[in-house]
Amino acid sequence: MHNGHHFWGMHMFWWVFWVIMAIWIFATPYDIPGQRTKKETPLDILKKRFAKGEITKEEFDEKKKIIDKN
Repeated sequence: MHNGHHFWGMHMFWWVFWVIMAIWIFATPYDIPGQRTKKETPLDILKKRFAKGEITKEEFDEKKKIIDKN
């Protein structure tokens, strides 16, 4: 009755669908707003530490100079 070609169109659709889904999932960049967390720069981390009071103004300035050199 079915010679194997009757459902070929639907099978091809699902293969294409899953390939596109796999590419979309694995190729999505990490820095899309609202999708994944933003990457913090070393300066952002340093500013947060200073704002929280974990480091002094002198330590902040010293570390900022090191970051700015790179």
